[in-house]
Amino acid sequence: MTAAHAMAERRMTAPGAVAPPPVKFDFWSSMADLAALVLRSGTRGLKTRLGVALGLVLLGKWTGVYAPLLIQRGIDHLNRGHTGGQMLFAAFVGYAIGWVALRFISSAAPLARDAIFTPVSQAAMARSAVETFAHSLSLSLNFHQSKQTGGLSRIIDRGARSTDFLLRSVVFNLGPTVIELLMASYVLTSHYNWRLAAVAVATIVVYVAFTFGISNWRIQHRRALNEADSLAAGLAVDALMNYETIKTFGSDERVVDRYRAAMADYAVAGVKANTSLQLLNAVQSVVLSLGLGGITVLAGLEVLQGRMSLGAVTACILILQQVYGPLNVLGVNYREIRQAFIDMEQMISLRQVQPEITDAPHARDLPPASGQGAALVFEAVGFQHTARSVGLHDISFTAAPGTTTALVGPSGAGKTTIVRLALRLLDPQSGRVMIDGMDLRDARQASLRRAVALVPQDVALFNDTLYANIAFGRPDASEAEVWAAAEAAELARFIEGLPYRMETRVGERGLKLSGGERQRVGLARALLADPRLLVLDEATSALDGRTEAAIQATLRKVRTGRTTLVIAHRLSTIVDADQILVIRRGRIVERGRHEDLIAQGGEYAALWRRQTRET
Repeated sequence: MTAAHAMAERRMTAPGAVAPPPVKFDFWSSMADLAALVLRSGTRGLKTRLGVALGLVLLGKWTGVYAPLLIQRGIDHLNRGHTGGQMLFAAFVGYAIGWVALRFISSAAPLARDAIFTPVSQAAMARSAVETFAHSLSLSLNFHQSKQTGGLSRIIDRGARSTDFLLRSVVFNLGPTVIELLMASYVLTSHYNWRLAAVAVATIVVYVAFTFGISNWRIQHRRALNEADSLAAGLAVDALMNYETIKTFGSDERVVDRYRAAMADYAVAGVKANTSLQLLNAVQSVVLSLGLGGITVLAGLEVLQGRMSLGAVTACILILQQVYGPLNVLGVNYREIRQAFIDMEQMISLRQVQPEITDAPHARDLPPASGQGAALVFEAVGFQHTARSVGLHDISFTAAPGTTTALVGPSGAGKTTIVRLALRLLDPQSGRVMIDGMDLRDARQASLRRAVALVPQDVALFNDTLYANIAFGRPDASEAEVWAAAEAAELARFIEGLPYRMETRVGERGLKLSGGERQRVGLARALLADPRLLVLDEATSALDGRTEAAIQATLRKVRTGRTTLVIAHRLSTIVDADQILVIRRGRIVERGRHEDLIAQGGEYAALWRRQTRET
């Protein structure tokens, strides 16, 4: 088991969201979930493939159990014959050929089954991944602010892959082994003696009991090994990433000593894990050997008493070896099988988390755009975060079409929450938010997303080309429109100076670009979307003064025909706003134009004096 598997048992919770229920091992519910995934996989000819695959399973197991009976007949035929050596040998060869043919069918049936069923298992794996990924994107902002991105990605990946693993290991390996045991018990009872079947069943029961018991005991050793491995790997990666700091402070030996101690712990844990594995393998081997020996002794007694032939002894041994073979998979993969069940259950639990923001049953599109911008209205809106002591209280304002409304105030006052309510990333707990006369809770989210665009303070880009990142705002835009948006965002000259121009890749989250360049890409993307409501969350904070002035001039131009909602900390960027709302502790304490607020001599005027004095 890998360290990633060990971390699978950590719980993922989302404060303020509906958290996944605790994940525990439940075989039958997991099998029901697996069956449901297969049935909705959408594979062409699903029922036919299922039927043929199950038929091949039964055929392979039956031929594997029945084949030894042919070799028994061949041996008995030789043993009873006294004359006609050539005829006896020919008959024996015939039985031997039949035995080989049935053995071949027994071996080939699983291969044919895999070829027929693999499209189903792969489709089920892909379907589960897509469904879980889509559901994750549908979850609320509250959930995604609380989750660990890497952990969520691993849940989706491991959960999807577990479906294929479980189908191969449980459904088509261990499950058919039970059927094979029943077939073998029937053959041993009907052809020989029920005691042989009883010993075979008892051997397997004892084998399974020891395997599960020792494997569960081994978990502590595997966990210790994984933790030691994670610690050593973490120390190594951390040291290599901070090489310059280590060299600067001359800490080479100290860091190496810590790594040496971690590797020593890993070696001790590795010895314990390996020793416990060898103990498991030894116990399994002893149980199977005793079972096979018991069957052989009983068969020998039956021969002495004249109730069985020598060929029957050979057949019994071959039947038991056929049944015991797949049990090795249980011994080796028990922990992985159990972990796969947990991985799948974690994926199912994630899909059970309900999104907080959903379309109402009666939801409809926003009214058609007027071409003048959106009418944004907050009516007595209240909202309280679970992670904050201060929320919004009685927020009421109107942003008329084509106007600019600025939100100012200290950090934590509630400005970003107001923006998220306007974007319907959150729903108000009291009051309502409307665009063009429609409560956002009555509007389809797809319609709302087409009507608004956000330029955040920290623009995150996709690890793709500049063109793809700008065109993300409107994928059907022409190349000329993409370039026009880049020009409007004062980005065109920068792009033209790049070796690959628009085909330049920006790196993960756009980290190959500077903060100001990322902001301009974000602005170009928003302008290309041509929204009726443009939201700017300190969208020029990372720009130099000259570029910011150019962007502000561009923004004044593009405000025509759209409504703008701005969060600003530098008041110089919003002096021409149609209204300024001063937010403090979740309330609007002042509102008006820049000149009016300065004349009032209140909180805004004090903030203005402080900023102008600093500059």
